[in-house]
Amino acid sequence: MRSLRTLAAAVGLLSLAVVAPAKAQRIGIDEANKVVTVGAFTPVTGPVPFYAILTHAADAYFKHVNENGGIEGWTVKYVTQDDGYEPARSAAVTRQMVEGEGIFALSASVGTATNAAVLPYAKEVGLPVVGPIGGASAFYVDPNVFPLLPDYGWSAAMNVDYAVNDLKLKKIALLWENDELGKSGKRGFDLYMRHLGLEPVESVPFDVKTTSFAPHIRRVANAGAEAIVLFGSNANLAAALKAADQTGLSAKWFAPFFTADPSTYKLAGDLLDGVHFSSWLLPVSSEEPSVAAYRATVKKHYPNDPQGVFGLNGWSNAAVFGEGFRALLKSGKPLTRENLRAALESLDGVTVGGAKGVTFKPGDHRGTRQEGIIQAHKGQFVLVRDFRPYPDVVFNAKAD
Repeated sequence: MRSLRTLAAAVGLLSLAVVAPAKAQRIGIDEANKVVTVGAFTPVTGPVPFYAILTHAADAYFKHVNENGGIEGWTVKYVTQDDGYEPARSAAVTRQMVEGEGIFALSASVGTATNAAVLPYAKEVGLPVVGPIGGASAFYVDPNVFPLLPDYGWSAAMNVDYAVNDLKLKKIALLWENDELGKSGKRGFDLYMRHLGLEPVESVPFDVKTTSFAPHIRRVANAGAEAIVLFGSNANLAAALKAADQTGLSAKWFAPFFTADPSTYKLAGDLLDGVHFSSWLLPVSSEEPSVAAYRATVKKHYPNDPQGVFGLNGWSNAAVFGEGFRALLKSGKPLTRENLRAALESLDGVTVGGAKGVTFKPGDHRGTRQEGIIQAHKGQFVLVRDFRPYPDVVFNAKAD
């Protein structure tokens, strides 16, 4: 019996010796070969397959990193899974990537509701969700989540700030998409207008599927609007510009960053010229090295993808992991998920892809803290006001 117990103990120790390296491998760190594995879910199928542009750009970022010596000599292995843009599937494929692929973190996973759906599991296993491509107030305070995208309310306030303080306009109207996107923009717009002692001359909701903006434009025209802030899709913006042109309305137009894209020019033509956009991203035409690298690398690896704000968005969100992992390696601490979170919280005022001044702090994961103003001009998008911090009254306000 003593011999059997000794043999059993020896087998147990041998099993531990075999399992321990396998467990280490499952968390996505291959020390011997200097490879870190990260993953993302993305809607290859489902209602928004064109979001693949985001994931292609994220993949291009990691290819660019690997082709240029890696992150401090480490290669990034990027694995993706189709979730069909279904939150339940997002959670399921995340579990599969953790338990099967052994990912160290999620990087540039696509969608607001889809990323929100994985948070309970991420918390359970300590999985960092780095650069989720979506916007939800819960992301900014979750210790596992490091978002780059700002709250739309902050962006709306920046549009108002430019209209009032730079262009000296006072009669401002809001057209807002009647869902969470537009409501978020409206919250920031209303708050900052009150702070400035102003009231909107009109505030008109619209459905995301709206194609005719004639009645909306009549209302803002009758109110004497000098400036119109629209928070909705690029198709909504194009339709509203066409309605304004048909009615002869002359006003300054403002819209969110994701509409500052070549696809909007295709929809609106030269009516887009002169429109201003609050943007946490530099213009895609910028000669900043990180943006120039985006254009060159996407052209090389995904030549059929358009180069625009969508792609730069994906590239920049992937770069959040790159900067965080670099900070972790430089810290000299063990390569654990917990230490990755600490390393990300050490980033202060850094340029990440096309975003400037990115900062994370313990308990405050609002990565983007400033925006510039971009203007459409003859088919291009030009930075007309450099990056400034969000107004405190909006940035520090608690979400409803």
